Amino acid sequence: MVKKVVLAYSGGLDTSIIIPWLRENYGCEVVAMCVDLGQGEELAPLEQKAIQSGAAKFKLVDVREEFVTDYIFPTLKAGAMYEGKYLLGTSFARPLIGRKLVEVALEEGADAVAHGATGKGNDQVRFELAVKALAPQLKIIAPWREWNIRSREDAIDYAQARGIPVPVSKDRPYSMDRNLWHLSHEGADLEDPGKEPKADVFLVTKRPEDAPDRPTYLNLSFEQGLPVALNQEPMSPYRLVTALNEIGAQNGVGIVDLVENRLVGMKSRGVYETPGGTILYAAHRELELLTLDRATLHYKDQVALRYAELVYDGMWYAPLKKALDAFFDATQETVTGTVRLKLYKGSCTPAGATSPYSLYNQSISSFGHSELYRHSDAEGFINLFGLPLMVRALMEKETGLKR
Repeated sequence: MVKKVVLAYSGGLDTSIIIPWLRENYGCEVVAMCVDLGQGEELAPLEQKAIQSGAAKFKLVDVREEFVTDYIFPTLKAGAMYEGKYLLGTSFARPLIGRKLVEVALEEGADAVAHGATGKGNDQVRFELAVKALAPQLKIIAPWREWNIRSREDAIDYAQARGIPVPVSKDRPYSMDRNLWHLSHEGADLEDPGKEPKADVFLVTKRPEDAPDRPTYLNLSFEQGLPVALNQEPMSPYRLVTALNEIGAQNGVGIVDLVENRLVGMKSRGVYETPGGTILYAAHRELELLTLDRATLHYKDQVALRYAELVYDGMWYAPLKKALDAFFDATQETVTGTVRLKLYKGSCTPAGATSPYSLYNQSISSFGHSELYRHSDAEGFINLFGLPLMVRALMEKETGLKR
């Protein structure tokens, strides 16, 4: 029997109706827990709304700095990007929410936790894997896998019948997720991948065509793979990401339209606004190109693909993810320096990079004469490097084997 449930509460459509649904169907006390990931003004009305919806208690947990240092930055150091586009803003937020969900449940003496993720999405996996890894004794309630509500329109009707205000309407039924790192949009007309997103979809970032006609330049400084200063001004992690969000959004940077492969087996379309994150990824990559040797850089790129899958799949607390973190930390020892970037109407391009650990040696790379590199040495290198090809060609000639 479930007596008390802690609900991961966002104030959105799904979690708004879950509070009365839990009380009606489980007869339990509901504690609405909201995690502050940098949603800003959206959080202000949530306590009153949760209580009015039937929650016995509301708890707001501020994790903004932790979100940046322990979840965003490890993923940035890895250079992890899902399917070449998605900067994982929802993916790495869910394990942190899951951790706080467990902590509050244990503090409150609850015997269950609940979430508003649907049975078709990735978030159900991310939430529940976090709970299983951190507190497997807790029961998990996922209403979308139990109730008779089958669509967002049904959910809106359910809310209206109980006098619960929700931040969507049948005219604008997008499913959105917002935190410091990004704002995501799914559903409604976006479910047709053949159509361009409407102009009113974007709530954070200017459309590139509406951005200023002059480029914006900025300098980002890193120490061991982590950003520490913007335009020579040292900043805390949270403040730095916030500042980059504002600059990037004004310049139309960070809009991504992606048809992605969900973990549960289907393709879905999402439109993401990640202005600050896009800038950070571009700057970090440029500095790595300057400071990492070829073998390390190329191998890191391969491992980053697997890391992105782990994060996307909700395996944040898996042993492999922890082991890969140690590898990425080792690669970042020399990723220190400053990158200059040019932002212009949606683009973010490098405009120079410097580092005390730069592996670029002009005396070697230049077309001019160098004591460190003799052109004649290349002949022997090419002969040895191409030896397997020569042996293969000779065999083909002797046997008549065709390619």
